[in-house]
Amino acid sequence: MTGRPEDIQGVYERQAAVYDAQRSRVLSEARWLARFAAVLPQGGRVLDLGCGAGDPIARWFMAEGFRVTGVDFSDAMLDIANARWPDGDWRQSDMRRLDLDDRFDGIVAWDSFFHLTPADQRGTLARMAAHLAPGGSILVTVGPRAGEATGAVGGEPVYHASLSPADYATCLQSNGMRLTGFLAEDPETDRHSVLMARKED
Repeated sequence: MTGRPEDIQGVYERQAAVYDAQRSRVLSEARWLARFAAVLPQGGRVLDLGCGAGDPIARWFMAEGFRVTGVDFSDAMLDIANARWPDGDWRQSDMRRLDLDDRFDGIVAWDSFFHLTPADQRGTLARMAAHLAPGGSILVTVGPRAGEATGAVGGEPVYHASLSPADYATCLQSNGMRLTGFLAEDPETDRHSVLMARKED
């Protein structure tokens, strides 16, 4: 069965507990998280976009002393995050319509951004740029090449999509950002394709 973009939110609502239980805490992402953190101001503000239940990405940034805001469209996921960190800043929103009265030093969208259609990815990159402070950076997982694919969460199909690396670079540039890192199917991160970019000062 092929995943459909309109089904993503429902899948995560139904599968929140399963996803959280199965989500690896090994932190194969650690090298990229550390590289990203190194370009942020100490104790800066980080937006975890598509934060899910907050573990392990938001947890890592909080442990490193950053002020974290977590945004997700799944109430079930946010309920788990709120139970873990009742004093955390957890907000319900769809990243495609992100409109917060805040600016952040960094925005991370790990295992979330690639669920958007190519057109929605372009629009969301513009929204991310608008929520970055000057000199701020983003860290997102994408696909290795342009196209669509189907993954699975809790046995249900989920939609994935990606632009080409060249298209990402063009879209970033049009929104005042510059590509600072890209690695397709990084073997150290369970073959995630990872993109970093920086907003001009």
